Amino acid sequence: MKRLEHLLQEVCSIPTAPFAEQRVIEYVRRFVRQRPRLRVLRDESGNLLVTLPGRKRAAPRWVFAAHMDHPGFVARKMIDPRTLEADAHGWFGIEYVIGARVRCFEGEREIAGKVIEATRARHDLLTVPKRVRIRVPAPVAAGAPGMFDQGTGRFRGKQFLSRGIDDQGGLAAALAMIDALSAKSGAPPRDVCLLLTRAEEEGFIGAVAAVLKPMLLRGSDRIIAIECSAVQPFAPQGNGVIIRVGDKTSVFNSSLTFFLTQQAMRLAANDKSFKFQRALMPGGTCEATVYDAYGYTAAAVCIPLGNYHNMDRAKKKIAPEHIDLGDWKDMVKLFIHLANNAGQFSEDNTPLKKRIEKRYNRLKKLLA
Repeated sequence: MKRLEHLLQEVCSIPTAPFAEQRVIEYVRRFVRQRPRLRVLRDESGNLLVTLPGRKRAAPRWVFAAHMDHPGFVARKMIDPRTLEADAHGWFGIEYVIGARVRCFEGEREIAGKVIEATRARHDLLTVPKRVRIRVPAPVAAGAPGMFDQGTGRFRGKQFLSRGIDDQGGLAAALAMIDALSAKSGAPPRDVCLLLTRAEEEGFIGAVAAVLKPMLLRGSDRIIAIECSAVQPFAPQGNGVIIRVGDKTSVFNSSLTFFLTQQAMRLAANDKSFKFQRALMPGGTCEATVYDAYGYTAAAVCIPLGNYHNMDRAKKKIAPEHIDLGDWKDMVKLFIHLANNAGQFSEDNTPLKKRIEKRYNRLKKLLA
C-alpha cells in the first residue's frame, strides 16, 4: 500500500475518545522517535507540540493544529459482571445511541458491546446522551475508551471509511506533511509545528488549556486549525480541500485566510490535479475560533466529512464516517506548499492592498 494511504489508514484505526487519547499520544511519540529531526513537547494537560526546526528560528512559527479525540465513550465502572456504565463524550444524537454497537479497548483486549440505556442531556438544539450502560461479555476497566463499532480504516473506491476520521484524518494529514518535510535535505523557511490537542469534542478543552497556560504556543504563532467538517451542499466531497473562512460561531483571520487562498490558487496553477474550495463551514465550531478569540493569528483548513460524528442522518442510524481520498491528499499537498512558502506571508495584508491599489491607480483619474 502507498505510504500516504497507509498512514491515513493506520492513524484512523487508533482507538480514542475525549479524555482517553493515550493511544494516539503513544503513536505520535513513536512517530517522532523514528524521525531524528523532529522533537515533541507535552504540556501539563497532555497536549503535544511536534516541531521541525526551520531556517529562520526567530521568525514566527507555523503551527498546524489538529485534535486527537473522536466522539465516543469512557468507561466508569461495572454495574454488574455484564453491564458497563460509561460517560458519553462528543455530542451525538441520543436517538442514534440506544441499541448501537460499541467496542471498548483495554490494553490488548477489545470488548464488543451494545448500548442498552442512556441518560439525557442537551447540547445546542440536540438531545445527547450523558451517560450510557453497555451490555458487555466481560468486565471493562475504568478509563478505557469506547467507540462505535464501525470498523477500522479501509478504502472503497475513491472513498475512505472508518469508525473515526474526525479528527484522525486531519491528524494524519498533518503527520504526512511533517514526514515529507523532515525527509527533505533542507529545512523549511520557518519552524513547522503540529499542535495536537485533547478533548476537542467536549468543547475544545485541550485547546483552551493550551491558550490559558501557553507552555507550547507563542503569541507570534500563525495557527492553521485542521478539521474534517460536516459536508455541506455548497462544499461537496470530491471538489478538493476547503479553505475554511469560518465556522458556525466565528470567522477567522482575514490576512491569513487570504494568504491560504492565494497559495492554493498558485498550487492549482502548477499542479492540475490539485483542487480546492473556499467556504464558511457552519456544521460546527472548530478550534480556530478559540485561537482567534485569544488573539492568535488563526485560519482553518478542512475536508468535507460524511456521517459526521458517526450519524447517518438519512438512515437515522450509526455508521462509519467517510471522506474522499482525493480531498485528503489535496489537504496534504496544501500543507506542504504552505510550509514551504511560509516566509511570504504578510500580516498587514500588503499583497491584498497592492492588488486593490493597482486598479485604483489606473482608474482614479476618472474620479475627477
